Formats: sequence, structure tokens, C-alpha cells
Amino acid sequence: MLTTWILLAVLLFWAVGAYNRLVRLRSAAIQAFGGLDVHFVRVMGMMGEYEAAQSPAPPGQSEARTALWAATTQFGACLAVARARPLDAGGAAALSAGREVLRTAWTTMVRAAREPREAPGRAPRGRKGPRAPVGVPAPAPDDDALALWEQRWQELWAQSALATGQFNDAVAAYNTAIRQFPARLLAWLFGFHAAQAL
Repeated sequence: MLTTWILLAVLLFWAVGAYNRLVRLRSAAIQAFGGLDVHFVRVMGMMGEYEAAQSPAPPGQSEARTALWAATTQFGACLAVARARPLDAGGAAALSAGREVLRTAWTTMVRAAREPREAPGRAPRGRKGPRAPVGVPAPAPDDDALALWEQRWQELWAQSALATGQFNDAVAAYNTAIRQFPARLLAWLFGFHAAQAL
């Protein structure tokens, strides 16, 4: 009888310790997402500043600008969902996809901004004068300003990459803990679900 009570006490202490460990690891992953969220918000802020600085859209860039703003809006919506439930696998997958769509849209926008307005070898419409040398594109406008935006873009994503790595490490530690036996029994009992890395 005494042995039974001792075993029950040991089991209880183990369960409490294992539960507290799972809670701690889950909290660490959520906290890591909070740090990542700060960087993503800065990216969103840059997108808003870029949109305001470039309005109205320069000729030949309206389509790329529209796609960029749509991607920004989508990314913001995904970020809001992930912020509410940072460890939800579906929300993380949507955020990851939205991030890649935004990056692709930015690359397309930069490419469109760098394209010359006039085709090589043609004089501008309505203006008489010598043709530009064949094979030499006209210089793209605002190259310096675009380079500054690109530099800021790269810096923001480099900073977010560090925070993403920290979040992914925290998620990996949490997922490993809830899959280990017998802790996974507690995970099932108390509703600890696996998270998804970004």
C-alpha cells in the first residue's frame, strides 16, 4: 500500500514537471514569434512608406505596383491571423506563403522600376533629335532612390531572418517535447498541438 502511494506521488510530481516544461516551451515559442512580429511590422511599415512616396505610380509600373500592394495587404492579413495564434500550423503556413508572395512582388516591382522608359534606339515620342545608340538602354529614373529602398528592404529581411531562426528553433524544441513519450500523453490530454516553423 505504501509503495502504491509512493508510485502515485512520483507519477504526480513527474506529470506536474512535464506539464510545466511543455507550458514553458510553448510560451518560449510564442515569445519568439513576438520578436519576429516586430520585424514583420517594420516590413509592412516600409511598404506603406514606399507606396506613399511613389504615388502616383510612374508610367509602366502601375501593374507591378498594384500587385505589390495586393501582396502587402495579403501579408498583413496573414500576419494578423498568425499573431492571434502564433503556433497554429495553418496560420504559419499562410504567413510563410504570404511572405514569399510579397518578396516576389517586390522583385517584380524593382525590375519594372529599372526598365528604361524608352526602347533602345528610339527617340522619345514628340521629340526630335538623334536616336540613342542601339543596344544602350536609357537610364532608369530615380536609380539612387530605388537603391536606398532596396538597401532598406534587404536590411529588414536580414534582421527578420535572425528572428525567424530563433522562432524556428523554439518551435523545434516545443515539437520535440510534445512528441516524446510519455510527455505526448500529457500533450494529448491538455491539448498541446504541434506548431509549424516558418
